[in-house]
Amino acid sequence: MQALILAGGKGTRLRPLTVYTPKPVVPICNRPFLLYQLDTLRRAGVTDITLSLSYQPEKIEQQLGDGSNFGVKLKYTVEPQPMGTAGAYKFAEELIREPTVVFNGDVLTDLDLKAMIRQHKERQATASIFLIPVEDASMYGVVETAEDGRVQRFVEKPKPGETNCRNINAGAYVLEPKVLDLIPKGENYSFEYGLFPNLLEKGEAFFAHVPPRTYWMDIGTPARYLQAHHDMLANRVTRFHLKDRRGDFDSATHSEIDDLSIVADDCTIKPGVEIINSVLGPGCYIEERARIENSVLWSHTRVGAAATVKDAIIGRGCHIGRSSLVGAGAVLGDKTSLTDYTKTCA
Repeated sequence: MQALILAGGKGTRLRPLTVYTPKPVVPICNRPFLLYQLDTLRRAGVTDITLSLSYQPEKIEQQLGDGSNFGVKLKYTVEPQPMGTAGAYKFAEELIREPTVVFNGDVLTDLDLKAMIRQHKERQATASIFLIPVEDASMYGVVETAEDGRVQRFVEKPKPGETNCRNINAGAYVLEPKVLDLIPKGENYSFEYGLFPNLLEKGEAFFAHVPPRTYWMDIGTPARYLQAHHDMLANRVTRFHLKDRRGDFDSATHSEIDDLSIVADDCTIKPGVEIINSVLGPGCYIEERARIENSVLWSHTRVGAAATVKDAIIGRGCHIGRSSLVGAGAVLGDKTSLTDYTKTCA
């Protein structure tokens, strides 16, 4: 069993965070996001992994290398132009002529992948798709299935009354090699609109995997990216445990850091500081009486005296002036500088 992670997106919905940092390696609790997907694959015994890249590929390869530091073997392909989800899979076919797990590169999940692979084999499926139920399916691709789990119909962004199903495509698949033969070479081609309807037309053994009590989050927007952090801090992502929330940093005696928060190495926390349900990246400097709440700060950001950062995301190397207020919904790109007494509005 091999794996392919589709990690070629530009991350436009996450900008300005992704101007200098490709979405697949934005930090989640101070780890490059793709490491969580590598963990999921490794736990299932899948260690031969190909990354399909397009946007700033050298930055991703620089961080992950050959995968040996993470217990896997990584290979890379770089699309010459955007080829769509299935097109990227086809482009990598010389590296993946075995049954393959395919992951979208922006999904945080604690999926029991081993169970999905086992069910795929038991059903002798040509293709299996991971589905997750959501409250409001109107913004997603809904997948209707029969009682035995066989996929019957896809409904993209359904209108009211169009379907009663709430199970959506969660962006993980197990595919047999013969599926590659159904994808045109060198074309922009998608799983959702091209390959999957084709599988249904041909009557292939196409099944859904709908696991119980499984976490799933598309981190592709700032709100979801921040929510993913809150869920990680609250231990709602059950197969990922934050073992050590404290790095090696300097903290004044009269500062408060709650048990949920993560503070990385080389941070400086001055007297009177409050850190609540937040993540501080390496080298952050928090001055006297500043308050950081429900927020994520990337590395080497400085927050001035008596400033407040709440429900916000702050990129690398930023400077928040003294007595500033960075409020709910604010997203600051790398090296942003706010003068003293600045107040942001969402």
